[in-house]
Amino acid sequence: MSDMTSTADAPRSPGRPRSTRADEAIVEATLDLLAEGSTVEALSIEAIAARAGVGKATIYRRWPGKEALLLDALGRLKGAPPRTGGRSVRDDLVLLVGAVGQHVDPRVRKIMPCLVPEVSRSSAHRQAYEAIIEPRRQAMREVLLRAVDSGELRADLDVEVAMALLTAPMLTQRMLHWHPDRDERILPERIVDAVLDGLRPR
Repeated sequence: MSDMTSTADAPRSPGRPRSTRADEAIVEATLDLLAEGSTVEALSIEAIAARAGVGKATIYRRWPGKEALLLDALGRLKGAPPRTGGRSVRDDLVLLVGAVGQHVDPRVRKIMPCLVPEVSRSSAHRQAYEAIIEPRRQAMREVLLRAVDSGELRADLDVEVAMALLTAPMLTQRMLHWHPDRDERILPERIVDAVLDGLRPR
């Protein structure tokens, strides 16, 4: 504890860039270990510190524990939802559906499926996962609610069911390659058009 205190109290002006690098190294180490097959349960602060080339105290100065670090690391990996234009409910939904299961970081395809068992076993992990995906869910929820208010979609629309109908086919295709020959470039449009046919006012 005295080592942590003395290091934390040391002058930081020349070391601030190193602090940023340490943050990135810790997050990258966490994601690398998960992508390489480490389970959430097996992942330890010791292993993360060793991979990142830092001491455990460096991690604990930034995150109170493993759960907080995981939430931060996975949140950065997922990224922010795309910004919708707000001009057309169809265009906005096509944009959001097209982003489902799509990531620039190839580690996501290895990490996210490994989280599913953890989400099922632990309420804390479920809450962490929901916190990660909620910004994207909220973006789609706002588009649907706006369309209900404008009369483009039914007043009795179950928004949560509508979101499941829109996202599940894209997620299944991207995670499981349900139809290997399916052109994913046009799939978001086909999904949105099919679902909107059932959501519009009768």
